[in-house]
Amino acid sequence: MEVNMNGNNIIVYQQNGSTWTAIAATKSDELNVSAGTIEIANADDQDWTRCVAGRKSWGLTTNWLVTTVNDIEKVLTVGTRVRLHIGARGYDGTTGGLTGYAIVKNCKVTLTRGNLAVGGFQFEGDGALA
Repeated sequence: MEVNMNGNNIIVYQQNGSTWTAIAATKSDELNVSAGTIEIANADDQDWTRCVAGRKSWGLTTNWLVTTVNDIEKVLTVGTRVRLHIGARGYDGTTGGLTGYAIVKNCKVTLTRGNLAVGGFQFEGDGALA
């Protein structure tokens, strides 16, 4: 029987030493994996472009609720390399999901009077996502 996965059950974790911690009460995530293409010549088909798969890349965008004043300091992580895991709630370092290194490309925190404080990370993959 197929079970529909609720986004609430998928969490992004960051490795800190030997422990994995959820990144700031994750609100929503978007994982994007793509592959480049390399055009090749084909003597049998000169009217159409042919290509082969090139190198892969990945990126992750997360939106989260700011739960403490200290969360504001996460903007200082921009430019650092982190190890991430995208997987089930309650990850203990052994269950399924995807893990890889990424560079913190962007971090923003939106603090609007009268509204929930929210933040967002943009990670650019640094190597394989497995």
